[in-house]
Amino acid sequence: MAELSTEIKQMIIDTLNLEELSVDDIETEAPLFGEGLGLDSIDALELGLAVKNRYGVVLSAESEQMRQHFYSVATLAAFISQQRGALST
Repeated sequence: MAELSTEIKQMIIDTLNLEELSVDDIETEAPLFGEGLGLDSIDALELGLAVKNRYGVVLSAESEQMRQHFYSVATLAAFISQQRGALST
């Protein structure tokens, strides 16, 4: 899961053009939105598209459950891992 978390952090940096950050600057458990990394709803849309394109994970729009999955790098990694497992069975 650590490798997936690192991939997700790099994807966030690349997708959102956050060149001033490194993978080490993004805390795995910290919130991505609001007081954490400070991402907004536009960032969420871009990030959702990047996750779909990179990992083949289908995301449903504006559901409360989806907000929970996008809470942090850790929750996003768990969601992607779970979805990949579901796709391979």
